[in-house]
Amino acid sequence: MKGPSMGVPDTVEKSRRCPSLLERWLVFNLVGVFGVLLQLAVLALLTGSLHWHYLFATACAVETAVLHNFIWHERWTWAERAAGGPAARMARLVRFHLTNGALSLAGNVLLMALFVERFAMSNAPANLLAIGICSILNFFAGDRLVYIHPVVKPRWPADGR
Repeated sequence: MKGPSMGVPDTVEKSRRCPSLLERWLVFNLVGVFGVLLQLAVLALLTGSLHWHYLFATACAVETAVLHNFIWHERWTWAERAAGGPAARMARLVRFHLTNGALSLAGNVLLMALFVERFAMSNAPANLLAIGICSILNFFAGDRLVYIHPVVKPRWPADGR
């Protein structure tokens, strides 16, 4: 019988297959779009309503988006690599923060300072440009450093027994 396995929901079946690099890139960007919307909303709230300094507000907005993105990358972008229990998930979260989080935070703050102070851009367009630049590095960091391909153990011992 062709198609999904009997009794297995389509979403489970899809999560088991390894997407192509292009498919993964598209999913990564879809997750990222929602992260961007969240980041911009938090930035607007913190700078507009609460009158925080834009750089401190940027750092808080980025952290909010990083946590959001991690949750969705676990469930969707790299679902087939997100195996293991709480300890494995915590290890990935630490790697995600050390790579994607650090790249996003440092990149956004540095680029925001450059775009706002040097080029006199307003916060939202400067933030969108900074996010776009950082996203390319973040995808490859996530794919190669955070969601590492699982080691496949051979079914039989190497000596043939």
